[in-house]
Amino acid sequence: MDRGRLEAFSDGVFAVAITLLALDLGVTGPGGPPLVRQLAEHWPVFAAYVVSFFTIGIIWVNHHALFTAMDRIDRTQLFWNLLLLLFVVAIPFATSTLAEYLRHADRSASVAGLLYGGVMEGLSLSFVAIFVHALRANLLTAPPPPEARRGAVLRFSLGAAAYLVVMGVALVSPVWTLVLAGAVAAYYVFQRTPDPGTPDRG
Repeated sequence: MDRGRLEAFSDGVFAVAITLLALDLGVTGPGGPPLVRQLAEHWPVFAAYVVSFFTIGIIWVNHHALFTAMDRIDRTQLFWNLLLLLFVVAIPFATSTLAEYLRHADRSASVAGLLYGGVMEGLSLSFVAIFVHALRANLLTAPPPPEARRGAVLRFSLGAAAYLVVMGVALVSPVWTLVLAGAVAAYYVFQRTPDPGTPDRG
């Protein structure tokens, strides 16, 4: 299968998703409330935008790193990648919904937080599936040795467990849902994917 074509298609989807995040940014313009007041009142939109923007950006970086570490891909990997992109495209919707209810503390706010956490959980699980399939199908250029594979999968999968916590927190506080989601994204700033030039001995 053509890895370049997969990455080009994926890059296009990432670009669309990250652009859609900006659609909720805006003010009423002259004639409305003072601009400073509008910006202050829109803090949930800006906060959700920042977290989701960097989440998508970090996903894009790690997606590129993981597929660069593969010397080939197969048909199954294409479908796992499609599942990942399904959740990537859903991030703008989940973001705008959470931002709308971020200052509330009712049942709808909890549902908004669960929606956001659920999208991130689905995204994380699909990313894990891509990584695990790459290991099982021997798609990696420099796969970790057998004794190190469990640790590699655990490091890569920590986000999936963390997003379950995020979903639990959503029942209590949508603000903390966003804060913890941002912390999970920060975890993946550091490389959790195999280096294509050096086998993982950890």
